[in-house]
Amino acid sequence: MSSEIPGPAEALTAFRCGLLHAMGALDPADLTGEERAEVAEQKSWFWLGEAAMSAFLAGIIAVPAGIWFATRTELPLAVIGAVVLFLPLFVFLPKLIRQAMQIDTAEAISEFGRNEHVRKVFWTLFLALAGLVLARIVDPATAQNILGILAGTG
Repeated sequence: MSSEIPGPAEALTAFRCGLLHAMGALDPADLTGEERAEVAEQKSWFWLGEAAMSAFLAGIIAVPAGIWFATRTELPLAVIGAVVLFLPLFVFLPKLIRQAMQIDTAEAISEFGRNEHVRKVFWTLFLALAGLVLARIVDPATAQNILGILAGTG
């Protein structure tokens, strides 16, 4: 076998690293020199591994969430709900997993609760989704009463 044509072992290593990287279990900086060289030579296999893991996770998380939302509301709102769930999951979850593997869990939990920006984003998303659910499930007068209580005006 010539050195120009990579073997299946190098492609498999790159694919495996892509799978693990997509779910946040691997930081490419942590690879050994040999593994780093294999991944660098086989970037397409690495990207294929990332895409495969993303598709798998979308299939087990976003699609069922979208189907569940679709039974409760119209299709466009169900797609938006699934996207709201799915995109932050893939933007922040791998970073959080990598950081959680490196730091003390108790410290991370206490710090996460003290971060004002995280708290504001959480409550904004929670109230927006709660408002959508209330608007679709309960009658308008009850929804208005509940929103008044949540806002502190009712």
